[in-house]
Formats: sequence, C-alpha cells, structure tokens
Amino acid sequence: MPDQTYHPTLSQLRAFVAVATYKHFGTAAARLSVSQPTLSQGLASLENGLGVQLIERSTRRVLVTPAGARLLAQAKAILDAADGFVAAAAGVSDGFSGPLRIGLIPTVAPYFLPGLLPEFRTRMPNLAVHVIEDQTARLLGSLRSGTLDVAVLALPSEVAGVVEIPLYTEDFILVVPSGHPLAGRVDLPLSILDELPLLLLDEGHCLRDQTLDLCRSVDARPDAGDTRATSLATVVRCVAGGLGVTLVPASAIPVETAGGDLAVAHFAAPEPGRTIGLVFRASSARADDYRALADVLRSQAPPQSRAIG
Repeated sequence: MPDQTYHPTLSQLRAFVAVATYKHFGTAAARLSVSQPTLSQGLASLENGLGVQLIERSTRRVLVTPAGARLLAQAKAILDAADGFVAAAAGVSDGFSGPLRIGLIPTVAPYFLPGLLPEFRTRMPNLAVHVIEDQTARLLGSLRSGTLDVAVLALPSEVAGVVEIPLYTEDFILVVPSGHPLAGRVDLPLSILDELPLLLLDEGHCLRDQTLDLCRSVDARPDAGDTRATSLATVVRCVAGGLGVTLVPASAIPVETAGGDLAVAHFAAPEPGRTIGLVFRASSARADDYRALADVLRSQAPPQSRAIG
C-alpha cells in the first residue's frame, strides 16, 4: 500500500526517469553525476513510498514495468515544471540568464562554438552555459531524461516528444589529398562515390550514417575499408596521409583543411548536405525561451552555412 503522506523528491524522480531512459543503472548514474548506490537508493525510496514497482531489475537487463510506463510521462512533466520554476526564479523570463545545459554533436561543436560562446557572453552575460559534446543517440537520451536542456544536432531527430527548430543548412564537400585528380572540381556526380576509397567516422556518429545514406541513394557501394576514427580531425589527417577521401560538412572545411596538404571538390547542384537544428522536450516549461535561443543560435550560424529563417 502506498504511504498517503509520502511526497517524492525531485532527485528520486530524476533517478526513475534516468533508469527508465537508459535501461542501465551505471549509465543513468553517470548521466546524473551521482554514484550508482545513490541512484539505486533514490529509486528504491520512490518505489517504497509509492507502493509501486517502477523498474524490474535482473542481473542481465532492466525493464520498465507497466506501472512505471504509465507514470513516466508524469514524472518527466514534473521535472520539466521544476526546471521551469528554477529558471523563473533565476530571472529567466527572457531566456537569457540562468543555467543552460546544451549538447552538441562532435561534427558541429568545434565549428559552431567559437562564434557562439562569445555571443553568449556579450548578449547574455547572466547565462550559465554548460556544454556537452556527444553523439546524437546519447544527447537525445540525456534530453529525454532531463540532464540536458537543449541539443544541437542534425535533423530530423526521428524522436517523439521533442520540438525541432531548423537553424542552418550546409553542403557536404569532398576532401582529397593535394594533387588528387578530383581536386578543385565543382561538378562531381554523386555516383562518383562508388569509385572512391571513402573514409568514415566510427559507428554512432550521424555524419557516418548520413554519408552511407547518401551512397545508398545513388546505389553507390564505396570501398570504406577498415579505417575509422572518432573525430573529423583524425579522418582528415588520414586523407592527407593518402589513405582515402572523405565527406566533410562545409562549416568544418576552414579548420580541418588549413594544413595546406589537402584539397576539396564540390558536387554538382543540387549539392548534398544536412540541416542542423535545435531540439528540446515538447513538455518543457521553457519552450518560449528556447525558441528565442534558437534565434541567437541562427544568427551565429557558421559562415559556410545558410541560416534558415
């Protein structure tokens, strides 16, 4: 029987939402920056107070019970409301002060942040920015669990319960070694991808998936080989070393090809590319603030991109 005098704490609700989101106690604890025993104790206290089992635990897997599934949306809504209350108390009526936990994918962060962070300091000096760089799936998981406020990533996210605001589009550009026969071309057909030793980022990076989707769209089956890396910088260095070629978003070109031993080639119109956008929970009490934030982000879109709106 539930304790009628029991009132859950926010930390207990965060523990429940995090475990339900990640289906793993260790990952959930890491995302909340607490120890695993603290997380487990918080979840157990919540279940005991409610008189309801929310999470089914075993040595091999973690499952959300039917009761937990029914209560999960309400738990998320409570946490969003609490975050909105704290933001309002900090004077965030204009969205330009207080804490902001913003996640960015690795193929955006190094090229977007140099212009964005100074703009935050100038226009929003009371905004306490916390930057998290991670792969798309983990950013979306953190967004759903409430450990992130917003994320900047490639659209569409294909996740329910989030709002997506497009910020800018950018082309994919082929990076080749200096002296390569394709260097300087501006009329490449997409079918040429079938003939090239294409280097890719490691699994989990959306740019890898976008590149492979692009190849599939023209029935190209490139020789991707076994070389993979976790950063664009490493992939581009491999291109400079003669290991192959790669596709790079236009915003990354000035930084990643500055060494002088690389060249670029452009595809014929319509050039392939991607859309980068701001994503946040549809249930967030700060939706209006985040829409205003999107305008600031859009104003600082990398110069090699095309702002939307």
